[in-house]
Parts: sequence; C-alpha cells; structure tokens
Amino acid sequence: MTSPDPAMTSSDMPTATDTVRLDLGPRSYDILVGDRVLDGAGPRIAAITGGKAPIVVTDENVAPRHLPTLERTLRAAGIEPTQAIVLPAGEKTKDIAHFERLMDAVLARGIERSAVLLALGGGVIGDITGFAAASALRGIDFIQVPTTLLSQVDSSVGGKTGINSPHGKNLIGAFHQPRLVIADTATLDTLPRREVLAGYAEVVKYGLIRLPGFFAWLEENGERVVAGDSDARRHAVTESCRAKAAIVGADERESGDRALLNLGHTFGHALEAATGFGSRLLHGEAVSIGMVLAFDLSVRLGLCPAADAEKARAHLARVGLPVRPTDIPGVEWDVDGLILSMAKDKKVKDGRIAFVLVRALGDAFTQRDVDPAVVRSLLEDAVAG
Repeated sequence: MTSPDPAMTSSDMPTATDTVRLDLGPRSYDILVGDRVLDGAGPRIAAITGGKAPIVVTDENVAPRHLPTLERTLRAAGIEPTQAIVLPAGEKTKDIAHFERLMDAVLARGIERSAVLLALGGGVIGDITGFAAASALRGIDFIQVPTTLLSQVDSSVGGKTGINSPHGKNLIGAFHQPRLVIADTATLDTLPRREVLAGYAEVVKYGLIRLPGFFAWLEENGERVVAGDSDARRHAVTESCRAKAAIVGADERESGDRALLNLGHTFGHALEAATGFGSRLLHGEAVSIGMVLAFDLSVRLGLCPAADAEKARAHLARVGLPVRPTDIPGVEWDVDGLILSMAKDKKVKDGRIAFVLVRALGDAFTQRDVDPAVVRSLLEDAVAG
C-alpha cells in the first residue's frame, strides 16, 4: 500500500513513498521506497538514534555522490553528522581484513550500546556494516540506506549480514535485522547501466520463484525499469521488497521458504568464486546465469517445461543480462572447480547440495537429491557454449 511516512511533512516528500512493513514482532521494521525519499528521512533516523548522529559507513564511490544528501537530511532533523567511515569500493572489501579495519574504526569512537551504524551504499557496504553492527558490543542497531538496485531489492532487506572467505561467499556472518531501510530510487540514477542490470536480475528472481504475475509485468516493463523510468523503478523495488518481506517474515532463519530466494545462487556463487569475486562477473550477472542453469537443470530432470526455461532465458537476455557462462569473456571455466565451490556452499547439508528448482514460472522449490552426474553434464554443456 502506498502511504506517506507519518514522520515527514508534505514539504519533505518530493514524491509519494511506498512503505513496506517486514513483520517480525518486536523487531519489525519499515522499508521506505520512493524517488528522493532520503531527503525527508531525517526524523525517522533521529527516532532510531535518539537524536544522536549515526556512525555512517560508506565507500569511496558512494560518498561523493550521496553522503551530502544524507548529511543534509540529518542536519534538517537537528543532528550534526560525524565523520563517515569510508571504505574502498568493490566486492573485495567484503573480507576479514576490511571487516577488522571497520570494527577498529567503530570501536575507536568509544561507542555504547545505544550507538547506531548506518550503511550508505550497495550490498557490500550493507553486508559488512550489518555484520559489524551484529558484532560490536555483541549487537547494536543499524540502518540500511541502499544505493544500488541489487541492494534495494535484496541484500538490505531480511537481516543477512556477513563477509566472504577464501573458502566461499558469505560464509562468515550473522542474522541481524536493521531497524529501518530507506530505498531512495533517485540514487539509482547515478549507477552505470551494468550495475542496474545486475540488480535487475534479483528483481526478476521474485517473479520466477513465486510471482508469475510480476514476471509478466516485468516482461512488459523491464526495459523501463532498466532505462530509469521513475514509476517503473519504484514499482519494481516496492514489489520486490514486498515479496521478500513476506518470505522473511514467515521464515527469518531460512528453515523453509526463505531458501527459495537462493534461486540461481548456488550456481552463481560458484561462478563468482571462479572469477575471484571481482568486477569481471558481478553478483547479479552470476545470479542471472545461475537462474538459467537452475531452469535448465529442472528441464533435464523432467520437472519443468522447456518453454518456461526459454521464456526466463529470453527475458534476461533481452534486457542485456548474461545467460550462460560463455557470455563472460576471457574466462576458462573449470567444471571440477565449479562443483567443488558448490559443495562448499553454506546451504549444503549432510554433504548434499541444496538446489532451488522450478516446476514452472513462479513455482520454485528446493531439492537435495539431485543426481551429481546430471549437474556435471549440465555444467559441461554450459561452459562449452
């Protein structure tokens, strides 16, 4: 439902705000979505911090673009900002060395348990800041202000925080829910098209796992979302957050349906590991390829019509996302290495890899007893092009 934020006046709100509630009892929180919604969010931030300045964590790319807006927001609410902690940009920041650097910077401020961290940036900043909040003094509050499409529709919502290890992606971390998420779709205007596309893969995911009507809307409007249409982006972000909030509210710790949010991720994380978690293959690009592989695996297992797999592949390719490993230039894929990475996935149980498979568009489920020979054959064909 579209509703104004009660803490803002009409003059504070350049556009309407969609408010999505993630219901977790006493740990429930709002996700605010709208164009320039950050401009009027100061009172909501102040309510969480008790009128004190949050400790802002951002990166070298985001700071010059969006930190001034956040600081104006805080000053308008009567809060004088403190110096932000600025980390290097990129996936390589999500490691133990940078986590130690961030924790040292936070603790050096002599914080108390009333301190609040604020993550201003994409998924890397949100994940490492959330993990720092979960760890500092055994847990302090934090606020998410995601500035990429991927982080707005996925990583900022649901409380998964963490860092990468040489052994795999997101293997070190904690569940720690934010107090508030502010998804300002105006921040997406500064993103390169490739970053927008990477985030769009996660938007499509919601349609593929359980919302065929949303997928149909994306087939009609996906190009508008990617191109920067304000209304289309707001709708896509809001519906994605609504879908994730419903799943997380029912299954916070991934004991059931929340696992469906990993569609494409088991394959995708292995592809990312093979490329060194760098800029050669962005997370959303890996998820796009991974979702196509999950559909293809479902077809090979006789679970899903081939026409549905082709429909998913065609839409992702039409907007400009990679749909096969060979779409990534300059990579020599090693099937044995990919399978080894998948075997180290954090969702492995009793040595069996958990796959999110599909019966049809919008009908996903999890399965562990997948024949390894079928998976190997699929990957061998995929890397051969």
